[in-house]
Amino acid sequence: MLFTSFSFLALLPLAVVLHALLPVRYRWAWLLLASYLFYAAWVPVNAVYLGAVTLLVFGCGWGMGLPDRPRLRRVLLVVGLVAVLGLLVTFKFYDFLAGELERFSVAALGLQPGLTLPRLGLRNPAGLSFYAFSAVSYLVDVYAGRLPTKRHAVKLALYVAFFPKIFAGPIERATSFLPQLRTGLRVEPERFVAGLQLIVWGLFKKVVIADNLAPMVDRSFHLAAYISPVELVLGAYFFAFQIYCDFSGYTDIAIGVSRLFGIELMENFRRPYLSRSTAEFWGNRWHISLAHWFRDYLYIPLGGSRAGQVRRYANVMLVFAVSGLWHAGLGYGVGWTFLVWGALNGFYQWVGLATAPLWRWLGGLMPRVQASPVLAVLRVLLTFHLVLVAWVFFRADSVSQALLVLRRIATGLGHMPAMITRYPFTVAHLQAVCLIALLMAVEVLDERRPLWERLAAMPVAVRWAAYYAVLAALLILGRWQAREFIYMQF
Repeated sequence: MLFTSFSFLALLPLAVVLHALLPVRYRWAWLLLASYLFYAAWVPVNAVYLGAVTLLVFGCGWGMGLPDRPRLRRVLLVVGLVAVLGLLVTFKFYDFLAGELERFSVAALGLQPGLTLPRLGLRNPAGLSFYAFSAVSYLVDVYAGRLPTKRHAVKLALYVAFFPKIFAGPIERATSFLPQLRTGLRVEPERFVAGLQLIVWGLFKKVVIADNLAPMVDRSFHLAAYISPVELVLGAYFFAFQIYCDFSGYTDIAIGVSRLFGIELMENFRRPYLSRSTAEFWGNRWHISLAHWFRDYLYIPLGGSRAGQVRRYANVMLVFAVSGLWHAGLGYGVGWTFLVWGALNGFYQWVGLATAPLWRWLGGLMPRVQASPVLAVLRVLLTFHLVLVAWVFFRADSVSQALLVLRRIATGLGHMPAMITRYPFTVAHLQAVCLIALLMAVEVLDERRPLWERLAAMPVAVRWAAYYAVLAALLILGRWQAREFIYMQF
């Protein structure tokens, strides 16, 4: 059941009303039932995997809560981590790696005939990458003493399965989610209204912007060898905004729906295309919950920046390589493109770390230049285009296709102005550019002062005119149920 489906939009009000009518002590139980019904409506057997992971995590967590059993605690932590991450790796990578090993046995080892390995033919359960990471964070936090052992298996089950976040996050921490269940899940009117606003804005980003960009992006990448470099440039730019509006749109809806039930999820996007460096982009603005997860459960345990420069650089690259692997299967199959994407972003961080002392020195020499708005705009544009190059690998079907797209764009840059004047732009192109311009105007205004504060300060007539304009766009321009959310597919 998609957030953009009419069945979900029809059933959500019923779920909210029933939640409000139930006694406070039963509300969490209703949310758990609703979460499993929502998840099972997608592929019923996936609920079995979800339940198995939950029971495993509960059992390991319960055992780690036994006093004076340090060895048992370590064993249970390892068992839990190996089981959860092993399940994730098996579903995502086994068949892919089997095929790669077969090809390697012929091409590199010269075996005739090559290896023949069995295939599992497993389909990755929707949302596994997200709820597996939630389960891992719970186990580690219990072991580290940051979270008391949850003796109530059903409430832990709600944390793992909570339906707004299960398919595409945010990757919520048990340390912030579980305490909210003790408050009675009461909904304040202001939070309820804020939730509705986020839902509408998230739907706008998904069905009006992302899904209208998607056909043009698909055409650009599928016909990369034959179409004009102008169309390849448009495809690359449009994909940057498609992936952003698709993913952040899901997050907005998830946070908004959660607020209707009295639960606050963490912020996951913070106007990422206004970043002034790739470090800012990945650390503080894009997929924040994943960035913080890798920081707390991989980068810092590896030593972070405390183990010397060589280890620091190695840790950074490892984090981005693992992030690339985690994204594999994201609607575009499992392939080496995601590892290249992760490594390229890791390389950007290396360059940033290496040049940071130089920029600080130059900033001290020229403080007025450093504070210049022009320099800030140039930094934003440079960061966006670095990210854009990496997005080409993210979207491409193969590394060779990504290199083809970049090569054809690079060789056509000298003739781009002339090609643009001759290119047959359509109404769809104009509409796409206008929607992106609107989005970025809103982002810039939101950067200076939160959008919802601006709306609240406006006269009632202006505020409702804005609401009706967004609703009209949803009805007229929205491509409802045209596509799944990209991040639901892995």
